[in-house]
Amino acid sequence: MKSGLGIRLASHLSFCVAVTAVTNVAHGQAPAPGSGPAYPSKVIRIVTAGVGGGSDYTARVIAPGISGPLGQPVVVENRGGGVIPGEVVSKSAPDGYTILVTTNVHWIGPYISTNVPYDPVKDFAPVSLTNRAPNILVVHPALPVKNVRELIALAKARPGALSFSTGGNGSATHLAPELFKSMTGINMVRIPYKNGGAELADLLGGHVQLAMGSTTSMIPPVRSGKLRALGIGTLQRSALAPDLPTIAESGVPGYEAGVITGVFAPARTPVAIVNRLSQEIARLFNIPETRERLRGGGVETVGSTPEQFAAAISADMSKWGKLIKDAGIRAD
Repeated sequence: MKSGLGIRLASHLSFCVAVTAVTNVAHGQAPAPGSGPAYPSKVIRIVTAGVGGGSDYTARVIAPGISGPLGQPVVVENRGGGVIPGEVVSKSAPDGYTILVTTNVHWIGPYISTNVPYDPVKDFAPVSLTNRAPNILVVHPALPVKNVRELIALAKARPGALSFSTGGNGSATHLAPELFKSMTGINMVRIPYKNGGAELADLLGGHVQLAMGSTTSMIPPVRSGKLRALGIGTLQRSALAPDLPTIAESGVPGYEAGVITGVFAPARTPVAIVNRLSQEIARLFNIPETRERLRGGGVETVGSTPEQFAAAISADMSKWGKLIKDAGIRAD
């Protein structure tokens, strides 16, 4: 059953499309001939998280990629982590000149914490799902398993004996193995870490047996033989690791986990502007050069319509919302 937030997202998007279209005609908000300056007519600001993270990387691909076609400068504004970027954009004018690039922590966050100062459904208009970074299930080479089925069998034979490393509560590296545990019925011990460097060091040293990290962080040690990859969290095999079977095909049907990144505008942004941004961003992420650039960083490009992005968010919220509730996961 879909969560309340997931259902509200779909209905809210449909309502906004219908109402905004009528309102735009009545009040001259759409960038139509004779209704004021055509969009865009000034600098566009992309608000995102801190420098160096996945959202920042995506934002810096988008900025120069849409600037030329839109005919205006596009700048990236880093506003730290957590809820700050979303809060900034939620309070911005709904005119298409301030947009948000963020990951699925944006819409999963309210399930984990009550201190989120915005509603991820009511306060934003989905623009485009840009890219995905799937989780990879890796184990230390000393663990006597060669595939996902063998890992599940070992974990069931030795309940509570295996440990897995994660980031903070509700992080992608935490939720992915929790979903794996839930779908397989196994019992493993979670070892949380405050930073990825320490987590990876302990994994490489054999102090924890397994992890479900990002393709970006896990593919290099897998290629060097320091870790063994068992499966990837996509429904179909990924071009990021074409020889690696999916977890779904390896005994856990339907398993999917990873970081989703996308673009939002403030709620009530005119549909014509949302569609214009979506078209340019989707075009950019379907260019072969963009695909190759992001693939090199362990990321799959998507590029979607607002409706497709809204549907992906709704499904994501339903899945993770139930898991978080059932597992009793709360903020650190």
